[in-house]
Amino acid sequence: MTSILLKSAAVAFISVAASLLLTLIVVPAMGFPVSRTIWLSSTVCPLVLAWVASASTFWQTDRLKSAHRELARAHAQLAAAHRRLQEKASRDDMTGMLNRESFFAALDGSRRKSDRGALLIIDADHFKKINDSFGHLTGDEALLLIASAIERGVRGGDILGRIGGEEFAAYLIGATEQEAKRVAERIRREVELIRFRPVDERTIPLTVSIGGTLCAEEANVSDLMRAADRRLYQAKHRGRNLTILDADIPAAA
Repeated sequence: MTSILLKSAAVAFISVAASLLLTLIVVPAMGFPVSRTIWLSSTVCPLVLAWVASASTFWQTDRLKSAHRELARAHAQLAAAHRRLQEKASRDDMTGMLNRESFFAALDGSRRKSDRGALLIIDADHFKKINDSFGHLTGDEALLLIASAIERGVRGGDILGRIGGEEFAAYLIGATEQEAKRVAERIRREVELIRFRPVDERTIPLTVSIGGTLCAEEANVSDLMRAADRRLYQAKHRGRNLTILDADIPAAA
């Protein structure tokens, strides 16, 4: 408020100076004497009018600037909330991994940048038996342990998603065949090492079967999923707790 009064006072005094200057030039030029009344009118009128008008203008301008700042702040808060909602909508509620739709979108986006990489599909073995024997809450605990093991097994920057009830997927960005095999086997081993004791201190084994495929340059996401699914089916058919990448069929540890 003080700033507005000072600025409007400056405008008022400039107006008075300009009015007096014009009075000294114009009135004598018209052949009239500069009387006390003319001096008073030339001083008071611009002083009052300019002060009130400029104060009102500066006050409105200040309010408008404040409104713009508030609007910008609200817009920033809304954008941040929108980003948080988008992030939440893209994540699986239980594991925090990307959900199915978001995983495939991220996979497709990564494929557009680089054709090199490998896709792994990871499925928990005999998981229905855990749900049937101990209930779905215990099954959820087991899923969280498996999800954590998968996260430990992949490399930084790889894309992870939960694409089904007990099915996960990992896209290994830029991975060679040997790197993909090492990551797949590391995931399998991390899950196998879990000591899951839901009740009575009895350890329930947790294992996963993994099917994977290298990303051919011309293959789309559907092609990659079908190829990895075939390898996963082979891993399940050959006894589970197994990783199969392309035509390679290693023995389970």
